[in-house]
Amino acid sequence: MNHHYDLEKKVVVITGASSGFGKGTARALASRGAAVVLAARREKLLAELAQECAAAGGDALPITTDVSRQADVEQLAQSALRAFGRIDVWINDAGVGVIGRFDEVPLEDHAQVVEINLLGTIYGSYVALRQFRKQNGGTLINVASALGKIPAPYYASYTASKHGIVGLSSALRQELKQNNQAAIHVCTVMPMAMDTPFFDHASNHSGHQATPIPPLYDPESVIDAIESLVTHPRDEVIVGTAGKLADLAHKIAPKLTENILARQTHKTQMEQAPPASVTEGSLYTPMTFGTEVHGGRVPE
Repeated sequence: MNHHYDLEKKVVVITGASSGFGKGTARALASRGAAVVLAARREKLLAELAQECAAAGGDALPITTDVSRQADVEQLAQSALRAFGRIDVWINDAGVGVIGRFDEVPLEDHAQVVEINLLGTIYGSYVALRQFRKQNGGTLINVASALGKIPAPYYASYTASKHGIVGLSSALRQELKQNNQAAIHVCTVMPMAMDTPFFDHASNHSGHQATPIPPLYDPESVIDAIESLVTHPRDEVIVGTAGKLADLAHKIAPKLTENILARQTHKTQMEQAPPASVTEGSLYTPMTFGTEVHGGRVPE
């Protein structure tokens, strides 16, 4: 941890801050003196995290937010500006998944995944970029997934939403470049499977326990990556060695790579995972469990 307060008074908005990457990133940045604006649906967890971040040395403002609601995201931006007068970094981290055969998952679950993951990121990117233009500077960090580059079965709408985030971020970078706005950055983070509460929060219609596609990694690696983008923005970062290799393989031999991933996912999720009943996870209402950075599975 860097306690030199080198991010003193930098204002960072973080969605999905009640657990996983969002929570870990908030802690890391607050300990470096950043003012963190914490957004998620779980009010009590946000309030506790805000106290923790303030104790670590950063200002903290908890704002209860459902990113699938445009008005909530606009309210989040306005609250940040009222409190701190500017936004230096906006991190779109809120995300959910649904696991199961595409046509066996209720259609509204697929729609909700897109509302939260893709539309939520579009809303956040929109308010952030408008503010960055006014300030002539800022960094937008969108958390996608390795599945934003390479598809996986039984994660169809999640894959679609993450491909959407990767594409959105790329298009925004093109616009900024064409308009000579070098002071505004758009970064895309693409993690492999990480040991966060993601799998506990996923809606699951597969008939089996939600099981990460191996290898599973420690989420601290993603938190470190996001933290480094705050000070040193880069276009795209894949986190997890297997992800970097898979991305390279996918560029060279797309069909082969997709077949290997498909077989591995099918075997892990549909054959080896123990039976489990249907859950809608945190798609519509937040869950009481899965409140930490780690999910308690065993990473590599």
